[in-house]
Amino acid sequence: MAFEYVLTDEKLKKYMKGSDYKKYISLKKEAKPLSISLAEKIAKAIVSWAKANGATHYTHWFFPLTSKSAEKQVAFVDIKDGKLISSFCGSSLMKGETDASSFPSEGERVTFEARGYTVWDMTSPVFIKNEGKVKVLYIPTAFIGYNGVSLDEKMPLLRANERLSDVATKLLNKLGYTDVKSVYTDLGIEQEYFLINLLYLKQNLQGCF
Repeated sequence: MAFEYVLTDEKLKKYMKGSDYKKYISLKKEAKPLSISLAEKIAKAIVSWAKANGATHYTHWFFPLTSKSAEKQVAFVDIKDGKLISSFCGSSLMKGETDASSFPSEGERVTFEARGYTVWDMTSPVFIKNEGKVKVLYIPTAFIGYNGVSLDEKMPLLRANERLSDVATKLLNKLGYTDVKSVYTDLGIEQEYFLINLLYLKQNLQGCF
């Protein structure tokens, strides 16, 4: 996948009004929900970028508990009253609905509650991928069931990050850091686990051991 097909915040900024973009970034940093009107503006900016890069379809990309990804590709346009209309809007960006009866339920729901919902994960950038002769806009999402139960491994992580941010922010505010609105977590391996070529050590660190 070519890097230019990843929609970074800097690229998105070119397709939005300054005030709307700042509002979106602020809500994203604080992990707060978007209003319907702002979601519409973001969707319009995303589809403009996607079409400018040749995309004709979009999909909510999610990972049910099957060790595989899942998706359903939909065209950006639909037919209504014999006319072509845009079918991508704020609700198309924010949420999708799929039949989750074929995915693992872990005993959490019965058949008539088998609806599954995909929810846009704003922490992951959207991107375009070539699918044969078609370019598809991929929207990373989390996957939840009818009653809000997690149906993937992403939603528990997002909820854990949100909870950690809330607790850490309250603690920092009480310590006097009142300007802190949210906290981000990073994960990385410790240095002692890096693999270093033995030949490099012999050539560059002679006499050190």
